[in-house]
Amino acid sequence: MVSDDISKKVKELENRIAALEKKDDHLTLVLFSGDFDKAMAAFIIANGCIAMDMKVTIFATFWGLDVLKKSSFNTAGRGFLEKMVLAMRPKGSGKLGTSKMNFGGIGPKLFKFMMKRKNIEQLESLIKMAQEYGVRIIACQMTVDLMGLKSSDLIDGLEPGGVGAFLASSSHSNTTLFI
Repeated sequence: MVSDDISKKVKELENRIAALEKKDDHLTLVLFSGDFDKAMAAFIIANGCIAMDMKVTIFATFWGLDVLKKSSFNTAGRGFLEKMVLAMRPKGSGKLGTSKMNFGGIGPKLFKFMMKRKNIEQLESLIKMAQEYGVRIIACQMTVDLMGLKSSDLIDGLEPGGVGAFLASSSHSNTTLFI
């Protein structure tokens, strides 16, 4: 009888521990790269996870912010170094180079042409779909400041945040990726 009570309590505690340790069906993705092909992979994975009823958080930092820039913005009122950094980086997802086979800028055009022929969604469309279906996209505020960007230079619907926001999301995720 005492043994049954102890077994019951042990089982109850095991269940409570398992419930506490269970992580959400959640992907946290660090988008570090500003390469077209890597951004495609990030948003294909994000949209795939959403289709499988997973929560998705993308933490965009450093060159990954290039993916989320508007195609044009005003650099008035920024310092010389900030203007230089902004001038040397692509403006928006439509201007990204590829990590391999860039061919002086022809590579992305070639891939986009082939994607269109094969009815593969374009990056801009994948980003919009991700936002529409609830992917949480955090723009690293430290990097936004470092690169001389303003929140108005980035596409709408982004959440500013720091490494703490990434860590909070990652600690509740069962999968974390770095792209």
